[in-house]
Amino acid sequence: MSNYARMAAAVVLLGATAIFLQARNGREVFPPRLPLSSFPHQLGGWAGSDIEIPKDVLEVLGAGDFLLRIYRASDERRPPNDIFIAYFPSQKTGDTIHSPKNCLPGAGWTPVESSRIPLEVSGHAPFIVNRYVIAKGDERQLVLYWYLAHNRPVASEYWARIYLVTDSMRMNRSDGSLVRLTTRMLPGESIDSAMQRLIPFASEVVPSLNQYIPQ
Repeated sequence: MSNYARMAAAVVLLGATAIFLQARNGREVFPPRLPLSSFPHQLGGWAGSDIEIPKDVLEVLGAGDFLLRIYRASDERRPPNDIFIAYFPSQKTGDTIHSPKNCLPGAGWTPVESSRIPLEVSGHAPFIVNRYVIAKGDERQLVLYWYLAHNRPVASEYWARIYLVTDSMRMNRSDGSLVRLTTRMLPGESIDSAMQRLIPFASEVVPSLNQYIPQ
């Protein structure tokens, strides 16, 4: 499929999703959950500190609950890991999940490698995530991200939209989230080496998510 065809399909899907959700009648369900601000600051051997999200970025994101935090290992020789979680209680009003494919280039990062890989973490069945290597000048970062709603992690933005419609019909829920994990790559470091640092961190993050992103 050409880039133009993919873009046209995405526009049609987004427009149809927005129209459908706004046309839906019935009382929307908002399951109980913990605020992202209470997400654990200590994850295994990593200690987290919050990063303030700029006001203009929050305005673009819209109505939701957001977490941006940097986790540093007790071994200071290892680069830190960042976590960004965006949770939208409702996507019926036009506040929907923004793809990192659009946000990262807007922040000056250039994708140099992208793929989809299975992520295997303890206590969870393997699932597919997006893997990006991005660069800005001499700096490189490894990014893993996926969409998560109702205990269903998916890599595809399109399938996330389709599930949004079907879940709205079945469950009267339109909540959903994006989970993004990032680590800075050392000069000359391979993707496999950076993954060996990020996967144990993901194994600490994933089991905690259901308390903040309702099933």
